[in-house]
Amino acid sequence: MALLADNILPQEPVRQRVLSLLFALRYLLAIRPEFNTQMLGIVNRAISAHLIRKAGLTRANAATGAVTPIQRFGSALNLNVHFHLLVLDGVYRRDGESRLVFVPVPSSSTEELKGLVQRIGRSLERSGLITRDIDNAYLAFDPSEEAPMNGLLGSSITYRVATGPREGRKVFTLPAEPDASRREVAESSGFSLHAGIAAKASQRDKIERLARLREMAASICRRRPGFRRFQPAPTVSLLTQWPRIRTIRSAFT
Repeated sequence: MALLADNILPQEPVRQRVLSLLFALRYLLAIRPEFNTQMLGIVNRAISAHLIRKAGLTRANAATGAVTPIQRFGSALNLNVHFHLLVLDGVYRRDGESRLVFVPVPSSSTEELKGLVQRIGRSLERSGLITRDIDNAYLAFDPSEEAPMNGLLGSSITYRVATGPREGRKVFTLPAEPDASRREVAESSGFSLHAGIAAKASQRDKIERLARLREMAASICRRRPGFRRFQPAPTVSLLTQWPRIRTIRSAFT
């Protein structure tokens, strides 16, 4: 698990960006995991363009990099496909034919993050994955015919009881503790982007911890097919086992 920190991520500052998706997209990525590649490509391109723009460069003379563990469950062990991106906190400027010079980029403001989230939403809309109105976003197509398993997936995603006399009711959850880094989070149309955790280039131990935690979370279901037995109740913490796709994606462009 130290592979990411030691051999893949370069000796540069890194910022973690956590992108949470609207329920409809979580459902799509759960039942049609092949869409993870398209979705993550859109997200990486939006973040890359944002960083290059902040650095005052262009795509022609700059490059960025990121590694993304795809997580399939949330803190309540419910089905929640989302992305934990470990993104270089800056860009490489191409200086000549072969030399790259790293240019640090300052942290984004809440307004900048909100603009980034909105750009991701617009890109998803142009790709035909979602359609949006003023306040909400929806899938632009029916991902599959209805199947018995899909109802369980939907209940898990939306924190609802899946079976039994309390079927359809919301599951009781405790409120989250206040987050000191909430100023670096933005929400829009069901999406949220958190960018409050960063590590300097010299903090390799912190970068390794981030990579270790994300890799473990992304692979725990894949390594433990019987993970379902840890559900606290036969309600929402269901179907968190991993489909047959790669859980760690890298993008250096």
